[in-house]
Amino acid sequence: MGLSNQVPDPGPQTQAELQEENRKLRRLQIMMNMVMSVISQDPQLTIEEASELAANTKKAALAMFPDKELAYDLIYKPRLQRLLNERFRLQ
Repeated sequence: MGLSNQVPDPGPQTQAELQEENRKLRRLQIMMNMVMSVISQDPQLTIEEASELAANTKKAALAMFPDKELAYDLIYKPRLQRLLNERFRLQ
């Protein structure tokens, strides 16, 4: 079992790549904060609209970070589900 089965290391990121990734991460955080704020505070929001917001948030996150669906499912999905459960008293 040698190292030949491993994926090659892409090498260190350039400063520009790091800045771009940090910019996208910040954008994702802002988007998630806004969506969670709307879901928790908009009294006119229906459960269908809130669910659509959550689904669209995932699509936007995966558009920014296509290979990070597992990370999204581990970090953001439970937060959104918990918020929807609390907001609409779901079981």
